[in-house]
Order: sequence, then structure tokens, then C-alpha cells
Amino acid sequence: VAGGDRYFRGRTLHRLLELLPDIAPEKRIEAADRLLARLAPEIEEGERGQWREEVMRVLTDPQFAEVFAPGSMAETPIVGRPRGLPASARLNGQIDRLTVSESRVLVVDYKTNRPPPARVEDADSAYVAQLAAYRALLQEIYPERQIVCALLWTYDARLMDIPSEMLDHAFARMAKAG
Repeated sequence: VAGGDRYFRGRTLHRLLELLPDIAPEKRIEAADRLLARLAPEIEEGERGQWREEVMRVLTDPQFAEVFAPGSMAETPIVGRPRGLPASARLNGQIDRLTVSESRVLVVDYKTNRPPPARVEDADSAYVAQLAAYRALLQEIYPERQIVCALLWTYDARLMDIPSEMLDHAFARMAKAG
């Protein structure tokens, strides 16, 4: 881990997932290698190659086509107070990937945990609460659209949809907690 920073790997993978989708697919590997050399020069080249492969598995997997579709947005700021939360509860976050279509909004939060949980019920409750808050605010912005939230686990290139009931429950806990 770079300089003892346990989040360094995750931040670096997030940055690659932010920048590489805008690069032509045939140029992504070379671009990833350049970015990794600049972002993580102290990381051994072999490990940087593993990081690159993890990101490339995600970017080339057809199951993520909607996530990285043209017009999808990376690192989208979201600020406000969702209805139902106390006045002191203000959301100030950044959505890793946001895709808005005519009928739905897809909110994706990247997670680099190794290994990730196999079941959605085992996902960290803080992750679910964060997505619940994003969804509540986006429901106000896009009242006619379905808001879908998912965790994208880079380690095993898996998109984990968070069921509405889980998001509702997490939001209710936030509202009750004040």
C-alpha cells in the first residue's frame, strides 16, 4: 500500500474508471499504463498491471455497457437535503457513475473491496445508506423516472443491484436517526 494509505488502490482504480471510458477502446490499455505510472509510480509494475487488468475487465464486460454508455457521467456531484430527512441532514456527495435515460436513472458506486460480498444482504450498510440518500434526492430531480442503484465490484467485475426495499429501509433508518 502506497505510503500506508489503505485507500490508495481504490482511489487509483476509481480514477481509471473515471478517465478510461472516454478513451477509444483500442487505446485504453496504453492509456491505463501511462496513468498508472503517473498515479502510482511507487507501486511495482506487476501489481500496476493487475490493477489495469481489473479495470479493463470491467470496461470490456458487456454487462456494464449501460454504466459506461456514451452520455453517462463520471464523478457527478450531488448536493441537497432529500425530503424526509431533518434540516440538519445535508447530502454533499459524488456519484461515481450516473446514467440518465428517458425512463430511468442508474446510479453506480464503485467498490474495490477484496473479496467483495457474494450477497447483497452482506454489503456494508454504509454503502446502502449512501445510495439510499442519492436515490432520495434523485427522485426529487427525476420524479417520473425509476431510480436504480448498484454497487460495481471491480475485483470480480460484478454489478450488484440494491433492491428498492433495502434502499427504503436504509433511508427510513436515516430519517429516524435524525
